[in-house]
Amino acid sequence: MRLLVVSQYFWPEDFRINELVSELRSRGHVITVLTGKPNYPSGHTYPEYAAAPERFNAYDSDVRVVRVPMLARGRGRVRLLLNYLTFAVSASVIGAARIADMEFDSIFVFEPSPVTVGLPAVWLRARKGWPIALWVLDQWPESLAAVGVVRSRTLLGVVGRLVRFIYSRCDVILSPSRSLIPRIAGYCKVGQRVEYFPNWAESVYDAEDGEAAPELLGLDAAFTVLFAGNVGEAQDFPAILDAAEQLKTRRDIRWVIVGDGRMADWVSEQISRRGLSSNIILLGRFPPERMPSFFRCADALLVSLKSDPVFTMTAPGKIQSYLAFGRPILAMLDGEGAAIVSESQAGLVGAAGDSARLAENVLRLAALTTDARLAMGRKGEEYARREFSRTGLVANLEQWLTEIASDRRAGRKS
Repeated sequence: MRLLVVSQYFWPEDFRINELVSELRSRGHVITVLTGKPNYPSGHTYPEYAAAPERFNAYDSDVRVVRVPMLARGRGRVRLLLNYLTFAVSASVIGAARIADMEFDSIFVFEPSPVTVGLPAVWLRARKGWPIALWVLDQWPESLAAVGVVRSRTLLGVVGRLVRFIYSRCDVILSPSRSLIPRIAGYCKVGQRVEYFPNWAESVYDAEDGEAAPELLGLDAAFTVLFAGNVGEAQDFPAILDAAEQLKTRRDIRWVIVGDGRMADWVSEQISRRGLSSNIILLGRFPPERMPSFFRCADALLVSLKSDPVFTMTAPGKIQSYLAFGRPILAMLDGEGAAIVSESQAGLVGAAGDSARLAENVLRLAALTTDARLAMGRKGEEYARREFSRTGLVANLEQWLTEIASDRRAGRKS
């Protein structure tokens, strides 16, 4: 099958779409990726790309990467909005021109945010008739309201109409959680197809052996709680820092944050202001292949989301990675993500925003024997293999892409 992947983010940026493209390529599909210039999460175009952009025109040797100009994210909400809009316009105009002589069976859209990434696909569908599968990983406009990015009801209404415009022109929409499906369907046409397509653990977490991160070696022995991933508003870092502050006198407990994001500077400032420099280590961003080395230093892996209805309907993709790695999970979130951790018996769960319960759960895990924590981790691994098999999930995706391509061909014949 000839597939066009439309994604604002792609290698060398660290997103799950990279591995999905590799997996589909390994199954014999011919793939072209329409994307922008790498600038996430720093907000600036990657220096290695700026120095030699031609090195990033092919992925996995034979996946063609078509990159279009766009304004880098920079800092601030206005700049971020312009980043979203310039990619959508550039991919629709310049990107469409660069692939004008190519033919595809289906378009796959990767949408962690913004939803505007669907606009180039909608335009190409209108021009070429290529059917669209849209993977919704961030439900606009609800998530915008949840993190306070947009507060105007009028503007949220406009975004809602944009979402409805994009969704209604897709042939199948993929939801990362079962509980989000009704919300997605509310923006679709009656009878439109919505399928369950959750995240999986990236292959980098498959390796059982490896070295621990040298950045964390040589420190005093302590029970280590590790947060990995985006340092943003949705992750509720005020509550995480409150929990750390409640355990401030426990020098045998250490918090490690590996990641970057729009709140990273605020978190760093708060660590200093609250006198938590001896309790929390803020390491910044590392490439995905380094993450297992940090996980090996952890006694527990932390996942969190703010308290908001939209966040109850989704599960952060890191949960699958945490489960697969076999470390106990500390969860401070509601809804489907909390249910996964509870059902798998792979860790301890507290409500979103409940810093007191998070602190209590840290103490409970720290008090367990090593064997008891290892047993929790093994349950997580078993659950991940059973519920989030990459092989099975991608096979489902192949089937849906094949079906919408067949429907298009049948429609042409009729």
